[in-house]
Amino acid sequence: MNSYIILFIIAAYFGILLLIAWITGRKSSSNEAFFLGNRKSPWYIVSIGMIGTSLSGVTFVSVPGMVRSIDMTYMQTVLGFFFGYILIAKVLLPLYYKLQLTSIYSYLDDRIGRHSYKTGASFFLLSKIVGAAARLYLVVLILQHYVFSTWNIPFAVTVVISIFLVWLYTYRSGIKTIIWTDTLQALCLIAMLIVIIWQVKDKMQLDFAGMVQTLQASPHFRIFEFGDWHSTQHFVKQFFSGIFITIVMTGLDQDMMQKNLSCKSLKDAQKNMYTYGFAFTPVNFLFLSLGVLLLTLASQQQIELPALSDDILPMFCTSGILGHSILIFFTIGIIAAAFSSADSALTALTTSFCIDILGVEKEKAQTAKRTRLAVHLMISVLFAIIILAFKAINSRSVIDAIYMIASYTYGPLLGLFMFGLFTKKHPRDKFVPYICIASPLICFLTDYLVKRHTGYVFGYEMLMLNGAITFWGLWLCSIDNGQLAMENFEKRVLTRDERR
Repeated sequence: MNSYIILFIIAAYFGILLLIAWITGRKSSSNEAFFLGNRKSPWYIVSIGMIGTSLSGVTFVSVPGMVRSIDMTYMQTVLGFFFGYILIAKVLLPLYYKLQLTSIYSYLDDRIGRHSYKTGASFFLLSKIVGAAARLYLVVLILQHYVFSTWNIPFAVTVVISIFLVWLYTYRSGIKTIIWTDTLQALCLIAMLIVIIWQVKDKMQLDFAGMVQTLQASPHFRIFEFGDWHSTQHFVKQFFSGIFITIVMTGLDQDMMQKNLSCKSLKDAQKNMYTYGFAFTPVNFLFLSLGVLLLTLASQQQIELPALSDDILPMFCTSGILGHSILIFFTIGIIAAAFSSADSALTALTTSFCIDILGVEKEKAQTAKRTRLAVHLMISVLFAIIILAFKAINSRSVIDAIYMIASYTYGPLLGLFMFGLFTKKHPRDKFVPYICIASPLICFLTDYLVKRHTGYVFGYEMLMLNGAITFWGLWLCSIDNGQLAMENFEKRVLTRDERR
């Protein structure tokens, strides 16, 4: 495959993204457009784009590979996701629209206090910037190894160019642009996934019915685990973890909720969430089915698989086993997955830092816009620095540790919001940061001790434990007169509405 053909395809792809950015940003580049898309986003466009945002480049290469170790039991978690999306649509979205929020963490300011607000926003900022940089690093590493190294382009240059392109099509209108670019990228991602599955089917000389039979006959086509309670793949653990993962990583995540808040109305935002939640299930099923087919093909043709599961799909797509043209589809798919996640994260981080940390809504329009542009550039540079730091460390085990740490940091957000929504108590605001820091540390120690003494390994259920510890910590330091606290909360909301 001529490397210049791939370069041309990548250039054309980003040319289309820049054209979309110019069209959406030529009439409005204000902070209102950047943060909320002037609240005019079509819900069905947002719904498609959110699929691309959720399926990062790491998902694109990791989900097919995970079938080797856990079969298709990940679908149990995906089923939990769907019910989590319903809860978000019924509980969280009405709250966010009622308060007319730009950053969802400002709810904590109204409900609990300034320290809680800053703590929640800080946990999001830390988790998101490190996690998003780690995901982008792994994808850039794959592109560098399989594509750009043939042109002897240094890794640092690949990183800078990638982030610069994301910055270039998001800096003017932010969310107003990325709801459209992410839609394009989500469609490209799904199309490339289907093309790769079709290529594998043809390589195995199967028709559609034969492919279905092959999937069903595979020992890896195992979805449910009901027998072993010690297994991290047990249905109860996976299903309920899926619900809480969705609530935290979608409903309490500025990145995902910012798109919902850009819809025209609460009703539109709820339709978006239902549609997105329903569509997310078959897309993940296709990724897992691809993994089963790749393992079956490798077994039939005695193809030696790489040690790392994440390398299985890249190996098939770059070695010529599926034909040389598949590299083009793989490149487009992984770029679409990577950058639909990165552009959304960059916009959400800029929004949260501007609103939650700097309070730009109090500044004059032009000053606030200059602040937002500076923050957007600063976070882009920080992305590049973190990615290059990962490269210097040069260890995927470090990336795995970072993902683990990021998963711990979402627990306090879960505890904070659950406490605010489902109790009338008012915790002492000054103690909240200490509780939120202590909770992940207690969870980490608990995980270590339980594993050492019983052999039990916590899975996604650690998120629920983390949130519960935060919840009870807030309960223990609460003021007794909860009803008065709620009245004060309602007064603050009313005062803020009057100021508007």
